[in-house]
Amino acid sequence: MPLSEHEQRMLEQLEQALVADDPKFASNMEGTPRGGPTRLRWIIGVVGVLVGLGLVLVGIQTTLWVGVGGFAVMVAAVAFALTPPRRGGKLAVVREDGTKGPASSGRRQKSGSGFMDKLDHRWDRRGQDG
Repeated sequence: MPLSEHEQRMLEQLEQALVADDPKFASNMEGTPRGGPTRLRWIIGVVGVLVGLGLVLVGIQTTLWVGVGGFAVMVAAVAFALTPPRRGGKLAVVREDGTKGPASSGRRQKSGSGFMDKLDHRWDRRGQDG
């Protein structure tokens, strides 16, 4: 049953509010297009399981190690099919204003009262005291 125009507008407003409030969560909740990387992963997983099953059956007739290798292929194929694909190779940081930027490789410049800042401060003091 399709949504009415009013319901579609409300849904769009909710989506925009979600993106504005928590952009990282909103980007994680975006679906993948049909026929995208997840479908390919499933196909490769099924083919891998079938190849592994074939190796297990050949291993029954020949040697144990072929069967063990087939089982390992099946486990690897299932693990490959069930793990989500990676989204890009670069790390990004979501800033307080909701924008994304590159992750810094060094220590943070801003001195705050966060947990990691307190640990860093204690570590620095430990080096000075001893």
